[in-house]
Formats: sequence, structure tokens, C-alpha cells
Amino acid sequence: MLLTLFYGLIKGGREIVKKKAIEKSTVFEVLFFYTLFAFLFLIPGAVMDPKDNITGLSYIQLGFIAIKSFVIFIAWICSFKAIEKIPISVYGLLDLSRVIFATLLAVFVLGETIGRTQILGLILVALGLVLLKFGSKKEPEKSGTIYIFMALLSCLLNAVSGMMDKILTNEELDIGMTPGQLQFWYMLFLTMFYGMYFFFSKTELDLKKNLKNYWIWILSFMFVLADRALFVANKDPASRVSVMTLIKQSGCLVTILGGRLIFKEKNIVKKLVCAAIIITGIVIGVL
Repeated sequence: MLLTLFYGLIKGGREIVKKKAIEKSTVFEVLFFYTLFAFLFLIPGAVMDPKDNITGLSYIQLGFIAIKSFVIFIAWICSFKAIEKIPISVYGLLDLSRVIFATLLAVFVLGETIGRTQILGLILVALGLVLLKFGSKKEPEKSGTIYIFMALLSCLLNAVSGMMDKILTNEELDIGMTPGQLQFWYMLFLTMFYGMYFFFSKTELDLKKNLKNYWIWILSFMFVLADRALFVANKDPASRVSVMTLIKQSGCLVTILGGRLIFKEKNIVKKLVCAAIIITGIVIGVL
């Protein structure tokens, strides 16, 4: 639970850093260099740690990792486009909808059971999201329906990825692997997917400009650190996707406060009220 909480708080800060990075580079430049730098950060540890044995995976295992990576490839495109166009505080709250998606997947795919308190928690999460929709009349026009949809699609795809993390780090299964193996190959495939996009779309990359964009470097380091914590948490047999997903959403407070302090966004009080309702639902769901 502590590892998942750590992931959630880092993730909230990461959304702020993403928006800062996009101010200096294009969305696809940030995506490519973000994943490339993160992968480079991973290489020394992956090579030096014998228990991870990054070359010891079967083609079937690599195939499942490639599927997970492609899901995130699409999810990140949607989330970065949404972050570029809508207030970061609004995005932070919309991102909480992944609680609903992940819980439904955990119940219907992984066979997890949820009790009355978790059902009540989900109702409060949904209520907070509904109030967000009707609580602010100024920002929806600025945000655009398409970008709201992209944010929600990203949440759904991230929930699918989270479910796959739980399955792929279960070493009792034939396709199970260590967190280090999953993180290494996942980042490698992700880097390849974004590289292929630039190659086939013939989009130009400004290498010098992006190397100087220190927000991308910070983003990559935060990503590697948070994801390793999450993969280790998933590996614990006692961990449950439905509960972990609730805990992850604690990062929304970081995002909302960052929207006010860094980007001078408005209607923060209303968003904090919505967040308070959602966080209450999260706490009830975890208990």
C-alpha cells in the first residue's frame, strides 16, 4: 500500500511536469524522448542485476509485453494530447475515472470480489466526477469534448495495462516474470513504437532542443522510479488491483494544487471539493 501511495503521489507530480515539458517541445517529441531517456536509465540496473535475467523470457512472454506496451502507446498519446489542451487540475480529476474502469476489470476479468465499502467508495468516486462535470461552467468550452474523451480513453487503457501488470508479474503463471524484466522490455517496446511513429510519419525531431528540455529528463526519472515501485507492489500476492487503483488516485491532490500554484488555474475550490468526495470514496474503498 505504501509503494502504491508513493506511485500515486509521484504520478500526480508527473502530470504537472508533462504539461511543462509540452510547453518547450511537441507532444510526440516529449513522448519519444521521455520513453527513450527512461529506457536508458533502466539499462545499467537491468544488466547488472542477475535475478532479472532480461534475456530469459519466452516469445509468448515478450508478445504479452508488446501488447501491454502498445496499449500504453495509445494511452499516452491520448493523455498527452488532453494534458496539452485542458487545465491540468481538470485532467487530474478526470484521471480518477480509471478507478471505475480498473475495478470493473478486476472483478470481471481477474475474479476479484468487492464488498459493500468498496461499492460505496466507487459511488462516491462517480459522484465526484459527475459534480466536476456540472460544477464548472467556464472550462468545458475551453477544454473541448474531444479532449475530455481522450482523457477518459487514456484512463480505460491505463486500467487495462494495470490489470496486465498484475497478471504478468505473477510468477506462478507460465507468462509470469520479475518486475525488472517487465519494466525493461516494456520500455524497450514503447521506445520502439514511438520511434516507428516518427520513422513512418516522417516527422522531424529537433534533437538539440529536446536534449535541452530538462523537464523531459525529470519526467523520465520520475517515471522509472514510480513504475518500479508499482511493479514491486503488483508482485506481492496479497495486492489487489481494485484496492491499488483506489490508492493510486491520491496523486490528484498534487495535480489540482499544482494547477493553481504553477499554472494559475481557476475554480480550484470546486475542484478540491470534488476531489475531497472522491478521496473519501477512495479511503472508504480501501478500508
